[in-house]
Amino acid sequence: MAEEDINIESTEAIALDDVEEASGFIDTEVSNIIPFVLEKYKRAEDYRYQDEERWIRAYRNYRGLYGPDVQFTEAEKSRIFIKITKTKTLAAYGQIVDVLFANHKFPLSIEPTVLPEGVVADVHFDPQEPEELRGLQQQDTSPYGFAGDGRELPAGATEKTLQEKLGVLENKLEPVADKLKEGPASTPTAIDFSPALIAAKKMQKKIHDQLEESSANKNLRSVAFEMALFGTGIMKGPFATDKEYPNWKEDGEYDPIFKTVPQVEQVSVWDFYPDPDANNMEEAEFVIQRHKMSRSQVRSLKKRPYFRGEVIDEVIQMGENYTKKYWEDDLSDYAPEHGIDRFEVLEYWGMCDTEMLEEQNIELPDDVKDFDEVQVNVWICNNKLIRMVLNPFKPAMIPFVASPYELNPYSFFGIGIAENMDDTQTLMNGFMRMAVDNAVLSGNLLIEVDETNLVPGQDMSIYPGKVFRRQSGAPGQAIFGTKFPNVSSENMMLFDKARVLADESTGMPSYAHGQTGVQGVGRTASGISMLMNAASGGIKNVIKNLDDYLLKPLGEGFFRFNMQFDFDPEIKGDLEVKARGTESLMANEVRSQRLMQFLQVSSNPALAPFAKFQYIISEIAKAMDLDPDKVTNNMEEAALQAEILKQFRAEQPTQEGEKAPAGANVQDPTGAGGGTIGTGQAPRPNEQGFTGNVGQQQQGTEQTQANAQQSPTVGSVQ
Repeated sequence: MAEEDINIESTEAIALDDVEEASGFIDTEVSNIIPFVLEKYKRAEDYRYQDEERWIRAYRNYRGLYGPDVQFTEAEKSRIFIKITKTKTLAAYGQIVDVLFANHKFPLSIEPTVLPEGVVADVHFDPQEPEELRGLQQQDTSPYGFAGDGRELPAGATEKTLQEKLGVLENKLEPVADKLKEGPASTPTAIDFSPALIAAKKMQKKIHDQLEESSANKNLRSVAFEMALFGTGIMKGPFATDKEYPNWKEDGEYDPIFKTVPQVEQVSVWDFYPDPDANNMEEAEFVIQRHKMSRSQVRSLKKRPYFRGEVIDEVIQMGENYTKKYWEDDLSDYAPEHGIDRFEVLEYWGMCDTEMLEEQNIELPDDVKDFDEVQVNVWICNNKLIRMVLNPFKPAMIPFVASPYELNPYSFFGIGIAENMDDTQTLMNGFMRMAVDNAVLSGNLLIEVDETNLVPGQDMSIYPGKVFRRQSGAPGQAIFGTKFPNVSSENMMLFDKARVLADESTGMPSYAHGQTGVQGVGRTASGISMLMNAASGGIKNVIKNLDDYLLKPLGEGFFRFNMQFDFDPEIKGDLEVKARGTESLMANEVRSQRLMQFLQVSSNPALAPFAKFQYIISEIAKAMDLDPDKVTNNMEEAALQAEILKQFRAEQPTQEGEKAPAGANVQDPTGAGGGTIGTGQAPRPNEQGFTGNVGQQQQGTEQTQANAQQSPTVGSVQ
């Protein structure tokens, strides 16, 4: 990636430092911005209380912990907790990760739109085209079009010429400009070029490089885990950050290089406070992220753009202000009673009235002066404003994406595995505790003692070799045991029923995560395959949610980032982002087979002009678990290979020690020049060029010999 080409600071972002110098910004302690953000934060926190209660129960079920709401009677001795929730959650998490990274790449791609604007979709040239046809362009490449072409141009307007519509390929294809024709290739020897596709692939490679540098794969796996457990996964990005690249001078002195690059990171649901009136990110007018930072982390903010260093020093001097939430004790195995040596920093992204900004003497850009509200990014710590800028993205966007595991249409936060099986987890725990308590009770004798038959004052404890002194009564009547009935089998039957209910409520069958003892069709290999395909139906909806709510918006964010802040013209074009999560649900073997079948069908000369062979070959490579960028040629390499192959065929000898005659078609073994009827011997059976019936050929040969005997004149070949 070319980080040096990205210059986020060249944007028209209005920072607090800038307005202070220009207009004498008032003390940030009494700024209206701070109570505005704190009010939004308090409202969002109160609204999500019920969601926090759901997440706490989910976490306890995952860890196998009983909450304070569970009360045990004196008779209940067992405290066992069966962690089926953990098994189901990890199984769902594993399936999501396997699907997303089946192709070993981040599941995003960039493709040209169906009808790219301002650039031609396809051009081609044929290196074996006859000289007399070269230089002829299609009629529709005229700058004015032609009559009946279906285009209606305004008076005086001209259409772009073919060269003008080549975009980034205009200079590269200049040596073959006279050979270019618009549209896909129609001959086997022609070379296809797609300017829009080339721009899309360059943009895709750049975005993948940016995602790789920001550890997007690791962050996406963390998102998938919280999706499965809590029902919602959140990713932040792209946002600009200064990244340190190690560098040493010749004398060994460490001299790091800092570059502004786009970054992504996973955000826990516990630290995410969205607009309570929104059901998804598209509807959200604001979000707030709660940061838990150490002293060094707060101090490092001074190195980032537009953070107020003097105010940060004041914040550090005021001391740590982090206050634990009620739910943090449940998330920690160790809950210290003393305070936490951390700072609480609130990061606000959202709308703000322009009137409020004008009251603080902030000079707004001309393009937003007439707006009633604008998007801002505000950071607050210890009631101090440590950063405030206008949203630098155009169009303005909040750099957060959130995906539900199971969509809840009436809430921002989704539903996860743990919540879906909350009741069945409770039932399984209860039945298992009853079975264990009954097994312990029935596995021991209940001792009855008739103390009237024993000498008073004796110890009533029972152990092997114990001696009791009896004073009256018949032997064996003073002390005897009673066996309690064992009904644990009935409890285990109920446990199994509850486990089946857990399979149904989560859509994650037990055989999908390795349970043995599957009956029926599951006892055969084909049956297991059928069951696994059926089980994947539930995960398809999850992956589709990831595509729609996280991957596609995230890809569009990176696309907009590069279109706005990157100045490389070769990556720009009329492009669209495609999320590829659901594509991996189809087995690679099946995809490869279908692609090969389509390739065979499209090899028909009548259908070949309609097939995009480069895309087909690339997809076949992906289905075979190969990197298409490493095993296939790009457009320029393909053109070079075509020229080399053409030269090789021209120099290839037709017979041993003999080269093809000048102007001859090397694919024509007769050397007659590609289709021109010449004289010579008729082909015999099993020879190249023979198309007749063996019997007919023999009859024709006999007739030819008879004619030759009658006349010495050689006849023409029929």
